[in-house]
Amino acid sequence: MRLPRTLPRSLAGQLFAMQALLVAAVVAGCAFFAYASGRSQAEDTAARQVRAAALAMAESPSVREAIRTPDPSAVLQPYAERVREETGIAFVTIMNPAGVRWTHPDPTQIGRSFIGHTDRALLGETFEETYAGTLGPSIRVVTPVRDGDRIVGLVSAGITVERVSTQVREQLGALGTAAGAALALGALGTYVINARLRRHTHGMNARELSRMHTYHEATLHAVREGLLMLDGQRRVALINDAGRELLGLAPGSVGRRVDELALPAPLTGALLASEPRVDEVHLTADRVIVVNTSPVVGGERRGTVVTLRDHTELQALSGELDSERGFTQALRSQAHEAANRLHTVVSLIELGRVEEAVDFATAELELAQVLTDRVVGAVAEPVLAALLLGKAAQANERGVELVLGEDSLIDDGALPPSTAPRDLVTILGNLIDNAVDAASEAATGTNTASVTGEGAAVPAQRTATRALVTVTARTEDGELLLRVADTGAGIGPDDADEVFRRGWTTHGTGRGLGLALVRQAVHRNGGTVALGRAPGGGAEFTVRLPLTGRTAGTEVAAP
Repeated sequence: MRLPRTLPRSLAGQLFAMQALLVAAVVAGCAFFAYASGRSQAEDTAARQVRAAALAMAESPSVREAIRTPDPSAVLQPYAERVREETGIAFVTIMNPAGVRWTHPDPTQIGRSFIGHTDRALLGETFEETYAGTLGPSIRVVTPVRDGDRIVGLVSAGITVERVSTQVREQLGALGTAAGAALALGALGTYVINARLRRHTHGMNARELSRMHTYHEATLHAVREGLLMLDGQRRVALINDAGRELLGLAPGSVGRRVDELALPAPLTGALLASEPRVDEVHLTADRVIVVNTSPVVGGERRGTVVTLRDHTELQALSGELDSERGFTQALRSQAHEAANRLHTVVSLIELGRVEEAVDFATAELELAQVLTDRVVGAVAEPVLAALLLGKAAQANERGVELVLGEDSLIDDGALPPSTAPRDLVTILGNLIDNAVDAASEAATGTNTASVTGEGAAVPAQRTATRALVTVTARTEDGELLLRVADTGAGIGPDDADEVFRRGWTTHGTGRGLGLALVRQAVHRNGGTVALGRAPGGGAEFTVRLPLTGRTAGTEVAAP
């Protein structure tokens, strides 16, 4: 999403300008500091140099001997010039205590008075000063020449300020070159960094990025679908409120790996898969969710975008629709059967056999009314009663007898409002459907025996057994007990742990969701479901739902 531009410069451009100014300021500051430091060091070096020269000459015995002669200049002038040239200083002046020069770089100045201060030197002190003499401003050192306890002369050595400045300017040229190179390198690095930043921010400015972040956060919280983003290491990079609710995750899930979230194994596998997943149905502890995954690629795998849709209510509605469809088919079949019976009654009357017609009609009515009276009398909960009557009609169409246990009893209002009728339909409806399937298959099974005769195997006669499904529904000890037993083949011990897993079935592909939904609905209502063996040898499922309070758990017992 690209927002309308409100600022003339992108974020990368603003940062580039700021960084360029910062680099320029840092380089200029460093250059100024280096210049000031270099000049100070140059002046200190010059002062140490002239001090060393002046002290060395003041301590020289040849200087003291020359001072004793009638014409000190004749000896001291060549000596002073030689020292000046060898040391590179500007001048060396040797004078008498009155300040009259014996030596000077300009011979015309010999015999003239020294320009500068000598008071402290006459007191025996060596001192330094900057003073403008005949050669211009100079950094000079003045020290006394002693002959025993007497001060017989003074020595002043100095270097002009102009020469110090010339040396500093020479250093400043190299410093300027280094500063320019640093500025160019800093600008180049800043440009490279900001070019990369511009690619990542798509040329947007700070206000646009801030607005986009605000819209992004609002969208994440407002969207009803779950959104989950994984990085390249399969860690949770982002998850919205709906996604956290659908997966049952704690608020601190961001940054954790998918395999550390304690999700069901099939769902974890789908999230970790490298290929896209489209509209896959997965079960969590409490929900049925539809998962879609799409890898984010850009030269390398950068992550995965996952969308989650809550399919729980839709799945329940689908189950109810299947039940309604079954009820409709059962009613259609019963209508057809009732028409046949009505024709029989009419025919008997037409044949003048009225008493037999009455007996036939009365027997049919009593047979149809027995189960209805039994269900209505024992189960006052309307949802369960309607479900049992409908399932009984469906079972009858398949040749299976559905009976209600003698100890079944549920008073009206016994179930708390927290127990959703839809969950009861899911639990009891799926258990009865599976039991009817198992009982019907067992009753219509074919046994093949090997019969000796002309060397051929001959199929044995099909043996039909009574197909029976027994349903018990009652309240006891603060719990709702639902038990469904069948006369089918039962479930082997090896499958006891897998029977509630999504996809487990004995009826081929496309099945295996019913018992998984049963376990989910039981867990959602804080109950338990146990698998055992029925008295008739088939499977027996026992569900217990608390009527007060919820303590989630699922128990699976081996048959």
